[in-house]
Amino acid sequence: MKTYKKIGLSVLALSTIIALQACGQSATKSTDTASKSEQTTITVATDADTKPFTYSEDGKATGYDVEVARAVFKELPEYKLKVEITDFDSVVAGVDSGRYQLGANDVGWKKERAEKYYFSAPLSKSNNAVAVKSALKVNGFKDLAGKSTEVLPSANFTTTLKAYNDANPDKASQLNYVDGNYPIASRLSDVDSGKIDFILYDAISLKTILKDKGLSDLKVVNIKSDTVDAHDGLEYFIFTKDEAGKKLQGKVDKVLKKLQANGKLKELSEKYFGGDFVPSADYYK
Repeated sequence: MKTYKKIGLSVLALSTIIALQACGQSATKSTDTASKSEQTTITVATDADTKPFTYSEDGKATGYDVEVARAVFKELPEYKLKVEITDFDSVVAGVDSGRYQLGANDVGWKKERAEKYYFSAPLSKSNNAVAVKSALKVNGFKDLAGKSTEVLPSANFTTTLKAYNDANPDKASQLNYVDGNYPIASRLSDVDSGKIDFILYDAISLKTILKDKGLSDLKVVNIKSDTVDAHDGLEYFIFTKDEAGKKLQGKVDKVLKKLQANGKLKELSEKYFGGDFVPSADYYK
């Protein structure tokens, strides 16, 4: 009888342990489910047409800016990142309206834009440059006097050209506005065909696209404006100009500082740019 009693007690104890373990696993699963359901979705907008900063591969957005965004939000489990592809004008307008919480599209800083959006710490540092026919000699904006180009209405480079034209009407270039969904590769092809004379853009992007498209008759020349802007060559994420955007900016900047320090930004820069174009630690205070 005693033996049977001991066996019965052992079975009861084992059943209790299994039940407790099951309850523990159930509680963990419930907690995980609750955690995921409590995540805030952050929609990042990009045009996937500014290689190597952002482009489409097998129908999926990628590129330096997009992968930096993914690396950042991997460190912020309270958020779920969603990437949406749209045209460039809709990227900035969508963040302005609150449709998107973040824009990742080689966005440059300008005063007017800073009144509408919060900017992250800089993601990379390059140079403003022009793509022109190899035979054309260009040292500065003055050498583009009377030359034609194609520009997007809301692009930072358009503002730069307009500012120069306004200040130097006798040396102005001709700006032909195109729709935001007209790709940069097509605009470079227009330079190659002679339809226009130059494109002002980011040096990294220009060199990448010319190589990819085999536009060997064009060259890339770094160019500086007459006034030195501390933001020249830098690109950023942009956030909605509200309390939620400010909170998100603070969290993202904290992670960017970490990724700059641990070498993750350098790793992505070397992968997508072919070199280290990460700003110095001074930009991540």
